[in-house]
Amino acid sequence: MNAPSASGTRPLLKEAAVNTPSRLLPRDLIRVGTAGLRTRPLRVFLSALGIAIGIAAMVCVVGIASSSRESLNRQLAALGTNLLRVSPGQTINGEQSHLPADSVAMIGRIPPVTSATATASLADVHVYRNDRIPAIETGNVQVAAARTNLLDTVGAQLASGAFLNDATAQYPAVVLGANAAGRLGVTDASPDTRVWLGGQWFTVVGVLRPVPLAPELDFAALVGWPEAVAHLQFDGYPTTVYTRTRDEAVVAVQAILAATANPEHPNEVRVSRPSDALTAKQATDTTLTALLLGLGGVALLVGGVGVANTMVISVLERRPEVGLRRSLGATRGHIRAQFLAESLLLSALGGLGGALMGIIVTTGYAAYQDWPAVVPLWATAGAIAATLLIGGCAGVYPAWQAARLSPTEALTAP
Repeated sequence: MNAPSASGTRPLLKEAAVNTPSRLLPRDLIRVGTAGLRTRPLRVFLSALGIAIGIAAMVCVVGIASSSRESLNRQLAALGTNLLRVSPGQTINGEQSHLPADSVAMIGRIPPVTSATATASLADVHVYRNDRIPAIETGNVQVAAARTNLLDTVGAQLASGAFLNDATAQYPAVVLGANAAGRLGVTDASPDTRVWLGGQWFTVVGVLRPVPLAPELDFAALVGWPEAVAHLQFDGYPTTVYTRTRDEAVVAVQAILAATANPEHPNEVRVSRPSDALTAKQATDTTLTALLLGLGGVALLVGGVGVANTMVISVLERRPEVGLRRSLGATRGHIRAQFLAESLLLSALGGLGGALMGIIVTTGYAAYQDWPAVVPLWATAGAIAATLLIGGCAGVYPAWQAARLSPTEALTAP
């Protein structure tokens, strides 16, 4: 067989060259995409900043809400959700009722109840920093008689001093709540610190820290039960009974507390669970989080519009470049891929920067509030995915517009 002549191979080579598809490798696509961004750094920075603000807002909202929720969960785990509060309601005639004097003892005999204690508001007794303050300036500090086991039952802690015991409860000694101490100008408990209470001097033996499950104690001055009966005209009726029960029996105990506290008139008894207030607060925070996420989404949308605007202007400015690339063999698909890659890279730059900003702000705010810093992985990953989606949508039209340009039209554009 004779070898083909040189002249016979040329048509074959030309045909092979024509049929070979032009390819744009991924590394080449990234290189041409970043080249367009590097030539306009200020515009790229401002466009990416719009995306970053939206992403940072969304990450911060989710991160701060998650950190607050984790702090609340830890607080509830430490304090327990098995505390129930019993208080008097109203009679059938609309008058204020009262709990029996032995209601605490009756509640304490319920088998699942681990502890029961009580306080009693002394409405006609007031406390002042000294005996020279006018009687009308009470400072909204409530005086209450307290049982000696109140501290452990409600999960309260002392900031200074000691709580009432069997000895001090029989003498003019008082324990101040956190806010009550602040309003009276008492910084700590000492034998030299006294307050004017019920027309006589009481020694401040202790100051409480804030009590999350019994916030009414923060504004109270607590005196011993025997001392209140002996010298403050206390009638012995408790106004609030705090009941701590086993975790698995909370619902069952809650159902029988009213009848146990006041067997004759159970309908005149109110039973509540203080931890429900914290749960309601968490639900409120969740609603607020949804609102703020919507605002973050709006900011992200505005950032996407900024990216689209940048890419449209980029197409108009770079028409000669598009024409040159088309004349050198770039296909419409190459041009579309180039501008779409620029849009995605621009959005990814803003997304990564925004996620980093959101994590830093969340960590700083959580540290300021003494919360555990929690930034869910799904929030960060979802935010970055959202930027890529917005970047892709923002770059579709500019990429399509650039690919429509013919080489002649692009090269002759002004």
